[in-house]
Amino acid sequence: MPELPEVETVCRGLNNLTLNQEIQGSEVLLARSLAYPQSIFEFSQALKGDSISVWTRRGKYLLANLNSGAKLGVHLRMTGQLLWVKTDSILQKHTRLRLFFPHENELRFVDLRTFGKVWYIPPKIEIETIITGLKKLAVEPLSDDFTKDYLKQKLVKRKVPIKTVLLNQEVIAGLGNIYADEVLFKSGIFPETLAEELTHKQISKLYEAIKEILTEAINKGGTTFSDFLNLLGVNGNYGNVAYVYRRTGEPCRICGTKIERMKLGGRSTHFCPQCQMK
Repeated sequence: MPELPEVETVCRGLNNLTLNQEIQGSEVLLARSLAYPQSIFEFSQALKGDSISVWTRRGKYLLANLNSGAKLGVHLRMTGQLLWVKTDSILQKHTRLRLFFPHENELRFVDLRTFGKVWYIPPKIEIETIITGLKKLAVEPLSDDFTKDYLKQKLVKRKVPIKTVLLNQEVIAGLGNIYADEVLFKSGIFPETLAEELTHKQISKLYEAIKEILTEAINKGGTTFSDFLNLLGVNGNYGNVAYVYRRTGEPCRICGTKIERMKLGGRSTHFCPQCQMK
């Protein structure tokens, strides 16, 4: 699933390519990709003639402000992609939605597993009443609201593994499996360590690692291990420098010990048994 760096990469691409251009029409190829409204006709009529003033990211959601006062929301889920292409280019097999722009450009929503969703929120409607998942999101880890004190408060008295806590979107918005593994390695913390057992020093290292790893991943355009592409169809480069994720059996980049993998909370978890000793 695309995580914060991947979604941020797409958001920046959207702001570079799609703003203030009339949406000349749309084509919905899979009705269930529309979360709201579920009427293809209503969705298409509402968007036609409008334009996008700005895109923002909240957690793993992409949110567009339209010049009419309406909003557009997109969640890529596991395999969703947004691609900016020429209208006459070959239609990808799993294209679910097309938005047509001037100069024969279009924005395509491609989604193999079909878990991704698109929302249209009419003007004067509170966005969280339609995209209810936004209500549950915690602070953004690259924002000023994310402080060491905030992180410490979220970890105390939690008798669950720190990896599990990091994946909780009500604790940190946008962090997922890839970067949870990476920040735990960077901070030298074993994934099964209970959150409440972390020392002040460990929490400080974890806080710094979260900011450092996410910033580096954004700068490298995210991670591509399966489906993620940026808006122009280019792979992210962070996977080439990942410390532990998807590197089972390979030597640790720091100590040379073989990277190991285990299941934790149903998720694959990668770690270095030497650098992240229990």
